[in-house]
Formats: sequence, C-alpha cells, structure tokens
Amino acid sequence: MSASMAPLPNVIEPRWWTGQSALQPESFTIDCSGYDMDKETRYDGGANPRDNIEPNVYEVGAPLQAWLHYHHEMAYIGSSTKMLAFLVRSAVMNKGQTFVSDNIQATDAILRTDFGQKLKELGLCYHRDLTDRDAFAGTEEIGVYNHWQKSMLTDDPDRAEQRARERGLETEWAANRLLKTRYYVSALEYYPQLDRNVLYSSVADDGMWFDTWPKVMHLPYDQRPLKLTFGDLTEMTLEEKRLFVDIYDRFGIPINWRAGDVAIVCNYRFAHGRPSIHLDHGEDRELGVLLGESFNRVGHLDGKW
Repeated sequence: MSASMAPLPNVIEPRWWTGQSALQPESFTIDCSGYDMDKETRYDGGANPRDNIEPNVYEVGAPLQAWLHYHHEMAYIGSSTKMLAFLVRSAVMNKGQTFVSDNIQATDAILRTDFGQKLKELGLCYHRDLTDRDAFAGTEEIGVYNHWQKSMLTDDPDRAEQRARERGLETEWAANRLLKTRYYVSALEYYPQLDRNVLYSSVADDGMWFDTWPKVMHLPYDQRPLKLTFGDLTEMTLEEKRLFVDIYDRFGIPINWRAGDVAIVCNYRFAHGRPSIHLDHGEDRELGVLLGESFNRVGHLDGKW
C-alpha cells in the first residue's frame, strides 16, 4: 500500500467477536429449502453502489479489501428493510467470513453506558454526499462512493430530490451537482416482534466506513461522503466511536460460508459486517444480497425499554 493510500491516524479497527460465538450455531441454523425466494424487492435510495446479479439479487456493493463495520441495512433512510438474505455462489473455506452481532445483547449493553443514554436522548443525523456521475465522466473516480443517479435510480435531478424527500431526507445541492442529504432519526428502532426498542445504528454510517476503502480512504474525514453526528449536530468523540464499535464486537457470531449457503438475517435482531478479504490466485468469493419486506422507520417508542 502506498503512503498516499495509508489509513489516517486513530483508525478504529473492529475485532468482530471475542473468539467465542455469542450464540451457538445450532440455535440459528435452519433448512431454507422450502422458502419462496422469488419475490422481487428493489434497492431504492440506498448508499452502496449495488448492481443486479439476478432481477431481485444484488451485489454486496463493496470492495473485498475494505472492512465493513457492523451495521443494520438501510438504517440511514426512512424506509428500511425487515430482513435480508445472503446467497453464496462461491466461497473459500475458512476465508471471507461474514459476522453478525446479537443486537439484543448489544442494545442492553450500550444502554448501560452514558454514551448509550446520550444516543437515546439526542438521536442521530446521517449526512450523505452523493456525487454526480456526469461530473466524473472520462475521469478516474477518486473519492467517489456513490452517484445520486445510481442511488436514486434516476438521471433527473428533480426526481432524485423528490425520491430523497420521500425517504425522509433533507436535501441540498452543492457545486458540481453534489446532492447533500441529511436524515434525523432515533439511534434505536421499535421491534414489534419483541415489543421493545433495539439499537439500529452504528459507525458504518460515518466517515470511518472508508478507512480501508480504495480511492476514498486517503480523504480527510471532513471530505468523506458519509458522516454521522448526534441529532443536535454535535460530533461524537473518538472514545464514543470506539465504544460503539466495541459493543457490537462483544456479541459477534461468525458465518463460515460454503457455496450454496443461504443466510437469512433479521435486520432488527442482528447487525452484520465483515473483515477485509484477500483472495489468492484462483480463489473466488461471490455473495448476492436479497432484500426483504420494507418498513417505514418509527424510531424508538416511549415505554418500550
């Protein structure tokens, strides 16, 4: 890695788990052969630059060399998803694990801290900067995460702005048709199946997401496409972000992939992420993502703790 692409100081690297699974595999391993996987769901207004593998199956949308912090899918817009599934086309034994974190234990743990109570009180603001594809035409896309055309599935800036607002985002256009959005919401979400509030946020929606992301990792944090602040727009400290990462790491569970595996993940009940992956010559790892039923975020409900 060249010096210009080296991570910035104070990078917080996730540990993913304690070395002991927070839940035993027997408690969540099931036979999915009887499930109908034909229902089509669109990835509308998301951040990751995903492409279709099949009509309703999407690429993971992230480079293998980037580690992906624990996160809940599409927590950064008003319409999230109740669950998602990973479909494994190819895998390498004992390499390229995905991790899930037991969000019930993580919620209880973070609410016992001053930081957790601060999250509960202040909520969060998700800041996203979506670049204009045409502004990078004919150039190498240095510093690009996702263009608004791909995120909002339209080439019309008025339609893109409308779609963003339909998803609860505040919008602002900047130079070079950069679409800047903000989304204010609770750091937690009411989970109907357990009739309680659960943690529904992580550092994955901060500039930290890009600490190992090629062509973006060299940027100072204030120039990166994502930023996460408290709902009053105050910044999180490095210590608070470190605790945010550590809470999920404490309750991690590894998923060791084999070709043909399907993992269905409740987006309330678990966060998911993975370390960076480095494949040797001839090795191949390809996962698809199937999104489940969408729901409109309500944040946390009073009395549901």
